[in-house]
Amino acid sequence: MVLEVVHRSGASSLAFLAAQTDLPKPTLLRICATLENRRWLIRRSSDGFYQLGSGFPHSGGMPELADRLVAVAKEEIVRLSAETGLGVDLAAAIGEGRIEIVDTTRVFKKHGVYPDTVGFRPSPTVSALGVAFLMGLVETGNFEALQRMEKNQTREITRALPKLSKTLTEGRKRGFAIRAHGHWGRAVDYGELPSAIAVPVISGTEAIGALNLVWNASDQSVEAVAKAHLKRLQSTAKRIGQRYDAFS
Repeated sequence: MVLEVVHRSGASSLAFLAAQTDLPKPTLLRICATLENRRWLIRRSSDGFYQLGSGFPHSGGMPELADRLVAVAKEEIVRLSAETGLGVDLAAAIGEGRIEIVDTTRVFKKHGVYPDTVGFRPSPTVSALGVAFLMGLVETGNFEALQRMEKNQTREITRALPKLSKTLTEGRKRGFAIRAHGHWGRAVDYGELPSAIAVPVISGTEAIGALNLVWNASDQSVEAVAKAHLKRLQSTAKRIGQRYDAFS
């Protein structure tokens, strides 16, 4: 019944599952924990909603890499968010130099930034997450993905390509990527311009995604956040990469 509800309705809260199945919440928690262990369900860090995982025998399940990354990173991104007081986004590689946000800790009342980002594909050239992932591709020598991205150019990528090499060089030198000045992404619905710093997530010799800290731009400067929290961000990304590599 639980799987049928999530399959039919999409991401579902525990309260919604209880209303749909007439099962008590303690029982549902045990059932969902079992389904998480089988990777049939994934529980999102931002709101606790359940969605289908890659183990679910249906084409609508999450891709293997994304599901695996969410599983090993969940505790890490929640801890990082609590330690910094900022929102955290986790993005997974989806091919051709692109990434997709697969988990987030954003809560609007707490962080003041647009929270509904899971499933969003950040710009590879002007978002902090996108640029950080490209930095990871360069670091791991995966130039084929960069070349495929350049061949499948969107108008946005075409405009950014002349500056991309410089952007990546500067990002690698400072140790993190930043959002391009004035880039809104999906924040327009909430009316607050966000800032973000991001680093790649690398497992072995493969760039598998990116991790960021995100906040309301009017609250703190990039320099202040980087000075206070960059080491935490980098060490968290490193642990996620190591846990991903060891995950079986």
